[in-house]
Amino acid sequence: VQLQASGGGLVQAGGSLRLSCAASGRTFINFFMGWFRQAPGKEREFVAGIRWSTYYTDPVKGRFTIGRDNAKNTMYLQMNSLKPEDTAVYYCAAGDFVNRLGVSNTGNYAYWGQGTLVTVSS
Repeated sequence: VQLQASGGGLVQAGGSLRLSCAASGRTFINFFMGWFRQAPGKEREFVAGIRWSTYYTDPVKGRFTIGRDNAKNTMYLQMNSLKPEDTAVYYCAAGDFVNRLGVSNTGNYAYWGQGTLVTVSS
């Protein structure tokens, strides 16, 4: 499957952005989908995931909302109340065999988009 992330940009602290991830090539509904981010000098980290349930890393709970539209083969990440520490390149990913215990493990995702940069200014 091919993934294309979009929607990144520059926003002030407290602002909002909506990221999108368009998928093509295979049946979208079969995949577990996730958002990860990587800040400069840091490892890639899990942000949110979705199949039938949703999962979030603690720092974004209550601020970010993940969703998917299977009819449009698209996943979203609505990011509100953004903070400077949210600055990172955001990647979307897809995995065939991801369960709730492994949602944060990058190794469980076989397919990755190219990343979209989110910059939050203070």
